Amino acid sequence: MNKFIIILSIFGFTLGNAIGQNQVTSNLNVMPWPKELSEQPGRFHIDSTMTISITSETHGRVHMAATNFLRRLSMRTGVFLEEGFPLPGKSANIQIAFNKVATLGVETDESYTLEVTDDLVTISSNTDVGAMNGLQTLLQLTQNTADSYYFPGIKITDAPRFVWRGLMIDVARHFQPVGVLKRNLEAMAAVKLNVFHWHLTDDQGFRVESKVYPKLHELASDGLYYTQEQIKDVVAYADALGIRVIPEFDVPGHASAILTAYPELGSKDGYEYAIERYSGVFDPTLNPTKAITYEFLQNLFSEMVPLFPDVYFHIGGDENEGKHWDENQDIQAFKNKHHLKTNHELQTYFNIKVEKILNNLDKKMMGWDEIMTPNMPTTTVIHSWRGANEGLGQGGSLIDAAKKGYQTVLSNGFYIDRLQSVESHYLVDPIGEVTLTDAERRRILGGEATMWSELVTPMTIDSRIWPRTAAIAERFWSQPEITDVANMKKRLQQVSFTLEELGLTHIKNRDVILRSMTNNQDISALITLSKICEPLKVYSRNKDGIEYKTYSSFTLFADACVVDAEDAEPFNKAVDSYISNSNGTTDKNVLMYLNKWATNHEGFKTLSKNPKISPLYEMSENLSEIAGLLSKALEAKTFSKVELETIKKNLDVLNQPIADVEIVIVEALIKLSRFVENRY
Repeated sequence: MNKFIIILSIFGFTLGNAIGQNQVTSNLNVMPWPKELSEQPGRFHIDSTMTISITSETHGRVHMAATNFLRRLSMRTGVFLEEGFPLPGKSANIQIAFNKVATLGVETDESYTLEVTDDLVTISSNTDVGAMNGLQTLLQLTQNTADSYYFPGIKITDAPRFVWRGLMIDVARHFQPVGVLKRNLEAMAAVKLNVFHWHLTDDQGFRVESKVYPKLHELASDGLYYTQEQIKDVVAYADALGIRVIPEFDVPGHASAILTAYPELGSKDGYEYAIERYSGVFDPTLNPTKAITYEFLQNLFSEMVPLFPDVYFHIGGDENEGKHWDENQDIQAFKNKHHLKTNHELQTYFNIKVEKILNNLDKKMMGWDEIMTPNMPTTTVIHSWRGANEGLGQGGSLIDAAKKGYQTVLSNGFYIDRLQSVESHYLVDPIGEVTLTDAERRRILGGEATMWSELVTPMTIDSRIWPRTAAIAERFWSQPEITDVANMKKRLQQVSFTLEELGLTHIKNRDVILRSMTNNQDISALITLSKICEPLKVYSRNKDGIEYKTYSSFTLFADACVVDAEDAEPFNKAVDSYISNSNGTTDKNVLMYLNKWATNHEGFKTLSKNPKISPLYEMSENLSEIAGLLSKALEAKTFSKVELETIKKNLDVLNQPIADVEIVIVEALIKLSRFVENRY
């Protein structure tokens, strides 16, 4: 699916930093924040004698989770444990107890209690999944002094706000190998996400081996697909982490890949179907009037369903503009015969037949919110991506669906591929202040972050998902009062760093790309630039979807830069503090950044130019000149007209996108130059 226009629904409003009874007041770096937390005296010291026991009759998923906990804790602390695996009985000083092994689903009890005292840690839960959540929280509690590591005294009673807390990864536009998926599954579990939505088919590729219809992977995948054994492996891997896997096979639109393999299913005779290489919304669509279409889907889904044990099965159903339907006289005659006035009604006809196929296979159909039409059965799950202003109700498609009797999941506001700030996602609440009955509230299952892959490769996808998705995970898990952005960002910084333990590349691959750009020269000047630059947002980098192809390699400066550039917010705050209260401290804070940027171009000039680096030269030079002049003005308390004009001229250049990035300190530099102009 190609979401080029997403309108934030009116229920996804800014919550602000309201103080509530569950607001974070602790310095602990736990994310998502627990439902109830009370700090207590005492410390549990981590040393080589520390052990874990699982006191339940069956270990379920917990034995592996506890083993992985010990490995990560040992790596984090440097402590060599005498016992590296969980013990039976109650002899250990970390004791885990749960009642049953969960079958994953929306009814799974994920709650737990955790208590830390001087000599004992206890985790109690109803299910093994709850116990694993407790272990993830305990690991986040790791603290240290100069001499030792410890868990602080604490008591936590925790449970999620929403039962559906997902991450969707699109593997159709840019194929993602199994290793990429597994490391992201590990990260999902670390922040208590519990649904992996696997977008497996689209115009650009069909990514699953089919033994019934082998042309699908032979002709429509470029050889980039998952074998059925790999699918089973990923599903089992996710299950062991407490994560459900929801497959998506997009029909009737986004069907170019399917029709490349089986053109007889298409809606336009004689059309030259081919795998799409660009992004966008394309015309090829399954023909909903042919019996062979439903025979194909019956056979295909019958083959695919056993690979995915979860009850939910996503059929996409989005962005079908029906152009080929309009051009087909037989389809128009079919519409007249069956009294179907619009293409939406024809697609509803199609969707109802597909739902019956899935129901007979014991699956519950899910689709993007276009499938919600007056005749669509409420047994279907509505996945809301468009929100308000789409003719779907005052509260947006999520609220409208819940009020009409559908289970529903929100992704509007959580499109992480749009490269918007973590704050913008964090302050979107799936419900907001809309008044709902208890039954309507229960139908809102939760939400999903969505990672569409037009502009990512296995090298860059982690940096586009993390760490922002950890903050989104908190929005899905924690109580609605947890909205302090500054506190979230403080905790997120620590969580982001610890996610690297799981093999994520979201931090380290910046330097990998920059070294590649420079042919392994000194990259320090580029690192400095990357900390104040962000990739262009909301698909403006890939205008009309035709700038890059599905096999494009993203190894440019924009791909090394990330959302929420590291130095931008601190500098912006430093400027505001200086303007509101100029003193020795505020002067020093601003000058620290200005002096760094003033000298940075000297390092940049030492780089041998090439087509990747050359477009950045003017940016680097202008930034250094601006910073040098402002630094001089602050220190000398003087500012000439010539210097002012030079700054303005350079700022005009910096204010324009360069090499698919924007410098996100320009506004602060303009503000600072105006203040200095008026003052000196």
